[in-house]
Amino acid sequence: MKEPLITVGILSGKEIEFSFPETFVSSDKIESAGDQKAVYKEGKIYWEGNLYDEISFSPQLSNSAFFELKNVTIGINFHWERKEPQRFKGTLKLIIEEKKLTAINIIPIEDYLTSVISSEMSATASLELLKAHAVISRSWLLNKIEERENEKLRMKNEKLKVRNDKVFQMKTDSAAHSSYPIPHSSFIKWYDHEAHTHFDVCADDHCQRYQGITRTSTSEVTEAVFSTRGEVLMFENHICDARFSKCCGGVLEEFQNCWENVKHPYLVGKRDDTTANELPDLTIKSEADQWIRTSPTAFCNTQDRKILNQVLNNYDQETTDFYRWKVTYTQQELSQLIHNRSGIDFGKIIDLIPIERGTSGRIVKLKIVGTLRTLIIGKELEIRRTLSSSHLYSSAFIIDKEGEEEIPSLFILTGAGWGHGVGLCQIGAAVMGEQGYTYNEILSHYYPGSTIKKKY
Repeated sequence: MKEPLITVGILSGKEIEFSFPETFVSSDKIESAGDQKAVYKEGKIYWEGNLYDEISFSPQLSNSAFFELKNVTIGINFHWERKEPQRFKGTLKLIIEEKKLTAINIIPIEDYLTSVISSEMSATASLELLKAHAVISRSWLLNKIEERENEKLRMKNEKLKVRNDKVFQMKTDSAAHSSYPIPHSSFIKWYDHEAHTHFDVCADDHCQRYQGITRTSTSEVTEAVFSTRGEVLMFENHICDARFSKCCGGVLEEFQNCWENVKHPYLVGKRDDTTANELPDLTIKSEADQWIRTSPTAFCNTQDRKILNQVLNNYDQETTDFYRWKVTYTQQELSQLIHNRSGIDFGKIIDLIPIERGTSGRIVKLKIVGTLRTLIIGKELEIRRTLSSSHLYSSAFIIDKEGEEEIPSLFILTGAGWGHGVGLCQIGAAVMGEQGYTYNEILSHYYPGSTIKKKY
């Protein structure tokens, strides 16, 4: 296997502004430098007086040349969402998607990984953490490409037989948050990578953070990528779907509780600890209540600023409470929030009732009881989006109510962790790296039963 070139979707819009500090050559052999603008016009890409179905730009001479994209949104739908200019090596490709332009970066996967590691965390993290992250980021992406190729083969063999409509509708792009269908009593939905059809991976948290050469890299990042070149996690001859999140909250979640109902043996529920191995049954209300209200030992239970600075970039450091956190809503705030986020008027909110919890205590199904309507929603990301103007840190929370017995005046959500909690816990892994664990040991802890194999 040769090192693959991958395609990364960066941003979309009716117009895209970009610049070439050095000379780039378009796919129709036009040399360009300086500020550029492409516009969606008449169903095509309008650039420099010409219309295109698609167009690409590659550096003319230097492998170190870069292009800059203006107004790239990072942290889409998160509390720290913002726009910034970003710089990228490799080739820029513009295509048409849904009556808009989409900018795609074509780049070798190892160069991509150097950026991902510096974007997902600080480039000053410990070498063993960086090496572990290089392996899982490479594994996750190659797993997605492998799955897509297998799906193409299945589709060809089945003469393009369309997948079951119900499953297809449940796998939707994280950028779209549609209103719930009123006639049903439950709405269970998950968000995954399958929504991308014109490129391998997007550049935001929906896939993996990728910000080109915008984030400062270090010699440690370069060494981490180089020393693990081509290495992936394997389980039974398949590349692992190596998920990761910021902070598991002390217990790892299982894959099927967040996404498709498929159980991966290497993505299991377990303590983020090697000294306290017993795992309480957090699917039980009383156990989840006790776990979330306390602060049990775990690798990710740390306030060490040196370690946190390794994992959290400047915008992530705006989040200070993540192992345990609390959010309070008045009746008016909560009812209006749920109405705005779901598109449904529940009236006044009477109760929020966890129906099903996963191994980490994360709620998989939540019943919203209102004076006008009752609905069960899930899975974890849908719950997090519905109960926040951006995202709750996680769906591992318990609910306290205050005020009148029938119509509470106050809802207090006490929660654990930051993100879905499946696979590697970035803050926990950072602590392990500081404590002297090797990257092999870190990966073995978070993906039990997996092995490392060099693919190229």
